[in-house]
Amino acid sequence: MKTFTFAVLPGDGIGPEVMESALAVLQKSADRHGFALKHEEAPVGGAGIDQAGKALPDATLDLCRRSEAILFGSVGGPKWENLPPAEQPERASLLPLRKAFSLFANVRPGLLYAELCPASPLKSERIPEGIDMVCIRELTGGIYFGEPKTTRTLEDGDIEAIDTMVYRKSEIERIADVAIATAQGRTKKVCSVDKANVLETSVLWRKVVTEYFAQKAPEIELSHMYVDNAAMQLARDPNQFDVILTENMFGDILSDEMAVICGSLGMLCSASLGVGKNAHDLPFGLYEPAGGTAPDIAGQGIANPCAQILSAALMLRHSFGQDQAASEIESAVRQAVTDGFRTGDIAFGKEAVGTKAMTEAILERL
Repeated sequence: MKTFTFAVLPGDGIGPEVMESALAVLQKSADRHGFALKHEEAPVGGAGIDQAGKALPDATLDLCRRSEAILFGSVGGPKWENLPPAEQPERASLLPLRKAFSLFANVRPGLLYAELCPASPLKSERIPEGIDMVCIRELTGGIYFGEPKTTRTLEDGDIEAIDTMVYRKSEIERIADVAIATAQGRTKKVCSVDKANVLETSVLWRKVVTEYFAQKAPEIELSHMYVDNAAMQLARDPNQFDVILTENMFGDILSDEMAVICGSLGMLCSASLGVGKNAHDLPFGLYEPAGGTAPDIAGQGIANPCAQILSAALMLRHSFGQDQAASEIESAVRQAVTDGFRTGDIAFGKEAVGTKAMTEAILERL
């Protein structure tokens, strides 16, 4: 029997509640498919600050290094928002984890079931069948990590801040590989988003992506779009896209726009894949819901567990090679929603159920 080992970092707010749901679904999936799961829990984010004095305690990082994947909750909240920016839960936990494990590829599905179209700010006639797309975002390069990065006072007393955007050919090819693999399992259609009419990094991005796709995947339909137009097109007609490939900052912005047009953040998952391989020769990854800690509803038992459960399904697929098990979980979530089970964020006139009832409905449909 195969055994898969992963670190569980529930985080803050609703994180522990929805993580409990995800673990229950994972265990039922493991029982069905004959593999074993072994996990250990550790604090992160605000919980890490409270328990160990920093958002990513050394013991938590050590646990992640001993594991084959990380199942992450959500971090942050009003309790810690007055800390210096570099010490706040989000910045001081996720960014170091990305750096420590070279988590270079963010895979963020944008999925809106037809039954949940009222959740989207777009008119239903624009998206009659819902939305189904994926954003592939480069995660460790670009302006967020380029050097120099500094703020300085000039001789005349003025203040100058500098951020540097840097991309290498190898980094672009690496993320292009992820887009190719994603597109191969979908409609073989990729739109690469850049700003090649202004930025040198984007000129290189477009050149490398074009040549790489022609060499490695000529069967995939590749198009290019400037980022400002892409932002407009996402709001106008999101279903013209299938796989969006883009750099770090543009991906940060576009994936959040995608999340908004797909309705509730409670339904949206993500995977951050690393350059390293785990014991199964599959990508080491960090898997987390797209939403936040929702401190206003924490502890009330009403949070939507679907995003955390779907993130766990991505872990099964990408880091453990259990594609059938992952697909069954995704189908069970969809069927539960189709059958009328809705937490408050997606109820829209239907009776809302709590976290546990939603989880039970998904478990029954496995």
